[in-house]
Amino acid sequence: MLDIQLIIIMLAVGSFAGFIAGLLGIGGGMIIVPVVLWVLQMQGMENIAHAQHLAVGTSFAIMVFTTFSSMMAQNRKGAVDWQVVKRMAPGMIFGVLLGSFIAKHISNGALQIFFIVFTVLIALKTLADAKPKPSRSLPGGAGLSAVGTLFGVVSSWVGIGGGSLSVPFMMYCNVPVHKAVGTSAGLAWPIAVAGALGYLYSGWNISGLPEGSFGFWYLPAVAVLSVATVVCAPLGVKVAHKLQPAKLKLAFGILLLVIAGRMLWRLI
Repeated sequence: MLDIQLIIIMLAVGSFAGFIAGLLGIGGGMIIVPVVLWVLQMQGMENIAHAQHLAVGTSFAIMVFTTFSSMMAQNRKGAVDWQVVKRMAPGMIFGVLLGSFIAKHISNGALQIFFIVFTVLIALKTLADAKPKPSRSLPGGAGLSAVGTLFGVVSSWVGIGGGSLSVPFMMYCNVPVHKAVGTSAGLAWPIAVAGALGYLYSGWNISGLPEGSFGFWYLPAVAVLSVATVVCAPLGVKVAHKLQPAKLKLAFGILLLVIAGRMLWRLI
């Protein structure tokens, strides 16, 4: 299991992940997935057949708690557009469940490469700060449902709450960045629940998983990281609403590049 030094490090990193989740309206999975892989590595289990699947499933299980904390804090700020959440969430849930069932048939390496490429593309798009046409707006119910399904599938493969997709998408449709971040937090919780359940089911009869696994959840990491992320997510929300929109976008883009670089370095 986990020694005390590893627990302390995980609490520190989990606190950062929770703060970033609240700050940027994401689930924190882009930080948590590499952390879980690192925890497995520290315990000599990085080469197990389903390490990436275990990291993604664990990330979703942790995000169930993190995203709920972030969502409630954003709601208190009045930053969640519940009409958008109601239109996108069903498609996202379906997409996450579909993607999580497919994911167990995708190799570790392929999932990691997809994670890196996806993260870099979203980061560059955000940092480019391309101005959308003033007339552009969010699509109707059917369009939001279709977009939600696509985002759900991608989220299930990367282990994220969907914020790194839904925030840029909403800003592209001229939604103000603070409202985009808040609404993304509202979407992240149903994604996290669906993803956690999907990976639990997909990993249920998989052999060779480490002690402490429950499906594709690694319970020691879930217990430690959930506590830290839940405590710090509301603090991130508070800071987000004090930042200027341009600085919030910059922080979002830089974070994604740092995470992609870290994953690429580990893969190489």
